[in-house]
Amino acid sequence: MTDAFHIRPARTSDVAAIKNLVAPLAEQRILMAKETVAYYESLQEFRIAEADDGEVIGCGALHVMWEDLAEVRTLAASDAWRGKGVGHVLVESLLAEARELGVARVFCLTFEVDFFKRHGFEVMADQTAVDPVVYSELLRSHDEGVAEFLDLARVKPNTLGNTRMIKSL
Repeated sequence: MTDAFHIRPARTSDVAAIKNLVAPLAEQRILMAKETVAYYESLQEFRIAEADDGEVIGCGALHVMWEDLAEVRTLAASDAWRGKGVGHVLVESLLAEARELGVARVFCLTFEVDFFKRHGFEVMADQTAVDPVVYSELLRSHDEGVAEFLDLARVKPNTLGNTRMIKSL
């Protein structure tokens, strides 16, 4: 039997499922848990992997940071569906969305280096990936993901030792 699922935009009714997917990964310090309000505020960024029976089995978000830069965030799959292509399909969906938006580069902060390498991401060696003028503009952002991308000292405790990776589209 083939496991069947599809990707769709998130709905408000998915927030509880997103939190449930993130919770065990946050306990393992793989993902950062967020307040419920943060999931609602960023709901339009999320894509949901849904099994044919309607179960939410995965999620991921694409957050645009700048004209040419976005971040893959909150990529998670349920334990029962891990290793069955859910993460792969979600990442490919988010990358396709980034291309449609005109984004040239996509960033991620991850422990799953090999997974993202298989999708064309490379470990970031330094901040030369960001033009100094853009860097100074990004410093004005209140978004924690932007601060993590910039590798600012104030988010060091939040980055959990993850690897910063980037992909050119």
